Amino acid sequence: MRIGVVTFPGTLDDRDAQRAVRFGGHEAVALWHGEHDLQGVDALVLPGGFSYGDYLRSGAIAANSPIMTEVVAAAEAGMPVLGICNGFQMLTEARLLPGALTRNDSGLFVRRDQLLKVERNDTAWTSGYSADEVITIPLKNGEGRFVATADQLKQIEDENLV
Repeated sequence: MRIGVVTFPGTLDDRDAQRAVRFGGHEAVALWHGEHDLQGVDALVLPGGFSYGDYLRSGAIAANSPIMTEVVAAAEAGMPVLGICNGFQMLTEARLLPGALTRNDSGLFVRRDQLLKVERNDTAWTSGYSADEVITIPLKNGEGRFVATADQLKQIEDENLV
């Protein structure tokens, strides 16, 4: 499988994402934010970092980059898209996901390992795990508090967006 990893100005985890794709046995395809060509990839990763320095809202400027037109169209056509950290913020800013990410309750940048329970293993991103498996992921963000209305949370669940 060919998985595109998009780089934006300020992105700092794109190389890590490409390495993870290769480690998973797939071909990593480097994509540039200023292009409109997804190069025939089968899935997309929007990695973390500080796109455009996060000078407005995290992910807000990147969500308007040329490649995001293609990302939105591909996602709406069913292509798997994974947003990691700042990439997830881009997905909310591009309105691919309802809700928003806001400053952490503490007001501080958080950096720690986080245990997650795999609720579903029938997605492109979780099929390598067992249902109910507990995994550890690195957590690092300053704007990681996801907020959404009850209707938006229902939509997320109903459309299997997480």
